[in-house]
Amino acid sequence: DVQLVESGGGSVQTGGSLRLSCAASGYTVSSGCMGWFRQALGKEREGVAASGSDGTTSYADSVKGRFTISKDNAKNTLYLQMNSLKSEDTAMYYCAAVLGQCVAGVPPSSWFSYWGQGTQVTVS
Repeated sequence: DVQLVESGGGSVQTGGSLRLSCAASGYTVSSGCMGWFRQALGKEREGVAASGSDGTTSYADSVKGRFTISKDNAKNTLYLQMNSLKSEDTAMYYCAAVLGQCVAGVPPSSWFSYWGQGTQVTVS
């Protein structure tokens, strides 16, 4: 079974930084498309960033220049480094994965087969 376990969320002041981690088991992070999504209270889930097996990365316009997605193949872990955080970044953040390539841009949530349980990020 594939398991994705997020960690690293928390409360931070505006302008601060956090690094989210997504530890994978039953899935090799280098083998497919992985992404980060977020869902704020009362809003739809939105794609934040994606990382393909070919090393390509994509970002939502709202986080470009502030967030960085990366993989550590040795640790089989996906990361999301979040800098210059804003109150509008407050949301539950989810890690997602699929066997296969990413489509152009940040793929829609329907593209992904596997999901983590989420980690809360609060910026105030």
